[in-house]
Amino acid sequence: MSAAAPTVRDGLPQPQRIYSMIVILLGIAVSVLDGTIVNLALPGIAHELDASPSTAIWVINAYQIATLVLLLPLAALGDRVGYRRVYLVGMVLFTAASLMAFFAQSLGMLIAARTLQGLGAAGIMSVNAALVRLTFPAAVLGRGVAMNSLTVAVASVAGPTLAAAILSVASWPWLFALNLPLGLLVLGLGFKALPHNIVKASGLRIAPLDVALNILMFSLIFIGADGLGVRDTGAAHGTPAVAWGLLGAGVLVGVFYIGRQRKLPLPLFPVDLLRIPVFALSMCTSVMAFCAQMLAYIAMPFLLLGPYGRTHVEAGLLISAWPLGIVVAAPIAGRLIGRYADGLLGGVGMSLMAVGLACLAMLPEHAGNADIAWRLALCGIGFGLFQSPNNHTIVTSPPPHRSGAASGMLGSARLTGQTLGAVLLAVLFSFWPPQEGRGLVIALALAACCAACAAVTSTLRVRVGLPVRPVSGA
Repeated sequence: MSAAAPTVRDGLPQPQRIYSMIVILLGIAVSVLDGTIVNLALPGIAHELDASPSTAIWVINAYQIATLVLLLPLAALGDRVGYRRVYLVGMVLFTAASLMAFFAQSLGMLIAARTLQGLGAAGIMSVNAALVRLTFPAAVLGRGVAMNSLTVAVASVAGPTLAAAILSVASWPWLFALNLPLGLLVLGLGFKALPHNIVKASGLRIAPLDVALNILMFSLIFIGADGLGVRDTGAAHGTPAVAWGLLGAGVLVGVFYIGRQRKLPLPLFPVDLLRIPVFALSMCTSVMAFCAQMLAYIAMPFLLLGPYGRTHVEAGLLISAWPLGIVVAAPIAGRLIGRYADGLLGGVGMSLMAVGLACLAMLPEHAGNADIAWRLALCGIGFGLFQSPNNHTIVTSPPPHRSGAASGMLGSARLTGQTLGAVLLAVLFSFWPPQEGRGLVIALALAACCAACAAVTSTLRVRVGLPVRPVSGA
C-alpha cells in the first residue's frame, strides 16, 4: 500500500464548509428517507401494478439489499479514487433511478429502478462520514458529526410521515419525484463545494472475488432475516426452515470471506480497523444500540394500537416523542464531544435509553399518554446523546487513508443492528403473537438489555479511547 503525501489542511474554509455540509446532509437525508418512504404506499403499489404482497415487498427489499451489499466495496473505492467522486456518481445514479421509478409502469421496472436507487444510495452513504471528516476542522469535528447523526436519525423515522403527507395529495409515483430537484441541487453544489481527499490509498486493486463474496454474504443474511418475519406462505424464503438455511449459508460465506480478508494489507471488509480496540468497541456499541432501537420501533406501534387501544393518530404523535428527544440531545452531544470522552458520553446515553426502555416494558395497564411520552422521549434523548460521540470515534480513530472504510462500516453497523433487531422480534413473535401483548413486553425488555450492553461496551472505550481534544470556540 502507498499513500500520497498529505496536504496541510484542516477542514474547509468558510463559506465552502457550509455548502459542503448542505450537500452532505441533503444527500444522506434523501438516501435514508428512501429506505422507508415507500412502506406506506406498498399496498397501493401492489394493487395498481397487479402484484401479490410477497412480490411487492421487493420494492423495499431491492433498495435495502442493493445499499447494504455495496457499502463496503464503494467505501474502499472512495479510499482509492476519492470520496467526492464516489458520492457524486452515486447521486447521479440515485437521481436518474428516481426518474425511472416515477415513470415505472410495471412492478419489474419499479423493482429495477429501486435496485439502481439502492446502488446510488450506497455511493452516498459509503463515503458520507469520510466527507464530514474532510469538511470540518478537527477541533470542531464533533459538531459536524452531530449534524450528520441528527439528520440520519430524523430521516430514518420521518419516511412514513412524509409519505402520508405526499399521498394525501398525490399518487405514489410522486414519492420519487421529490428526489429530482433535491438531487439536482446536491449535484450542482457538490461539484463546487465537496472536498478532495487529503490522502488516497493506492497501489492495490479491489479483487472481484472479494466484492462477490461481500455481496453474497450480506444478501443471504438479509434475505434470510427478512424471511423470518414474513407471514405470507407464498414467499419462497418465508418458511422458517428456508430462512434459517439462508442465514446459515450467509454465515458460512462470511467465515470464508472474512478469513480471506485477514490476509490482505488493505482489506475490503476492514478487519484491519477492527484490530483497533476503540474502533471495535464502537462498532459493537453501534450494532447493539440500533438493535435496541429497531426492537422498540417495531414493538411500540403494536403495543399502542393493540393492548393500549390508541388510534393511529395518537400512536403516531406519541412515538414522535422519540425523534424529538434525539433532536434535543444531538446538538448538546455535538458540543460535548472533545470536552468529555466519547465512550463516557455514549455510555451515559445508552444508560438513559436502557432506563427508558425498561420503563416502557413496565408500563402500567392503563398508562396515560404522558406516562408513555416521557419514557419514549427519554429513549430518544439517550440515543441522541450516544450516537454523535460514537460516530465521532468510528470516523476519527482510523488513519486518514482509511476514512472511507470507516464510513462504510458506520452504515453497515446501522443496517446490521436494525436487521438483528428485526430477526429477534420475528423469533419472539413466533412464540408470542403480537396480539397477545406478552411478546411485545419481552421485546422491550430485550431492547433494554441490548441498550445496557451497549452502555457497557461504550464505557469500556474510556480506558482504550482517543485522547480528549481541546475544543476551540470556532
